[in-house]
Amino acid sequence: MNSRPTTLERAYELARSGECATVSDIRDRLKRERFESIAGQVSGRTLTEELRRLCREATMETPAAE
Repeated sequence: MNSRPTTLERAYELARSGECATVSDIRDRLKRERFESIAGQVSGRTLTEELRRLCREATMETPAAE
């Protein structure tokens, strides 16, 4: 059984993680991780807006270094 997430699942993981600040960062990371059909799956107005929102929230939640 394959435990690797789908492209969309991984995109959401990256957006929530705070590791990617933009949707472009997410797409680049997916390419490096060799996810298939990136352009077709991580596109569209609703999805990109949702990923942007998650990226913003994740970076705002990151505590500042003291």
